Amino acid sequence: MVIGLLSLTIWLVLVFARHWFWLARERDTRDLPPVPEQWPKVVAVVPARDEAEVIAELIGSLIAQDYPGDFRIVLVDDSSSDGTGRIARRLDAERLDVVAGLPLPAGWTGKLWAVRQGVEYANATTAYLWLTDADIAHAPDTLRTLVARAESAELALVSLMAKLRCETIAERMLIPAFVFFFQMLYPFGLVNRSGGPGAAAGGCMLVRRVSLEAAGGIAAIRGALIDDCALGALLKRQGRIWIGLTDRSRSIRRYDTFGSVAAMIARSAYAQLRYSPAVLTGTILGLALVYFTPPLLGTLADGPARAAGLAAWLMMAIALQPMLAFYRRSPLWGLLLPLIAAFYAGCTLLSAWQHIRGRGGMWKGRAQAAADG
Repeated sequence: MVIGLLSLTIWLVLVFARHWFWLARERDTRDLPPVPEQWPKVVAVVPARDEAEVIAELIGSLIAQDYPGDFRIVLVDDSSSDGTGRIARRLDAERLDVVAGLPLPAGWTGKLWAVRQGVEYANATTAYLWLTDADIAHAPDTLRTLVARAESAELALVSLMAKLRCETIAERMLIPAFVFFFQMLYPFGLVNRSGGPGAAAGGCMLVRRVSLEAAGGIAAIRGALIDDCALGALLKRQGRIWIGLTDRSRSIRRYDTFGSVAAMIARSAYAQLRYSPAVLTGTILGLALVYFTPPLLGTLADGPARAAGLAAWLMMAIALQPMLAFYRRSPLWGLLLPLIAAFYAGCTLLSAWQHIRGRGGMWKGRAQAAADG
């Protein structure tokens, strides 16, 4: 009975006292900013390693931007072995520069080293740096919308949570919950307040250059495995930031199997826990209390304990509904949130195991967690 009430209380706090994160109200289509009087210069920086499958679509979406101001694209080819740089050069776009990345130095993650080279390549007169992952495609008005928001509120950072693919059974089950869990950790409404925490979504980030330089540049987070949130926290010290959901930027990377989703989660899950066995243990116990206890009590217990379990289970199912609606998935997935959370718990344990084996943060043949540790 006590455990059931505790689980129910936690869900009451999450639903009613966690800045309404689950309503998914922070979107780039709400509170549209005014058009700036002048459009500042922007350089898009794209770090790319072995992205031959998606790079042409990304670059094509950048070339198609209807931005009224000066806009250039810098792709840093991070020692690709699949012809990523060659494919990009074949596009022969007037405002695209493809730069061969330098060897990775100690203490840097591969992505951030590539980003730093792109930032240094950009002209010093650039007002904004648009940091975008290589597996994201952007609608033609994306940059114009980002700059308008940044200029109207004098933001140090504008970040969009790119809409992830949600087509295969693995994606349908796990992807909406991925964004739900991210918003639970970093409620967008709280992040967007002046006194809130810093966070960002790495697929699409518009950075004010003077703010980045004042914060110490990319070198200040050079070993961060969760680089987007590290950058968000860094720039939050320089001024206000904004993050929201979007349909304009969408991921084009496929997660066809449960294994591919697990690899994506495990890459950084243990880093989020600061590589602490104690925090890992507490996290797994917390997940058991918050997600696993309600369905167990709701199906196996009786009396008040069963009622508390069913109420908590219903609340978590309801809380997931706005995100399921955003991804246009069946509301019935909400009832499976305990099972989905169990999958994420397993991925977190896998992340810790990979780190112990020296394979933490594995991405494109690099184990990068040692740098973050």
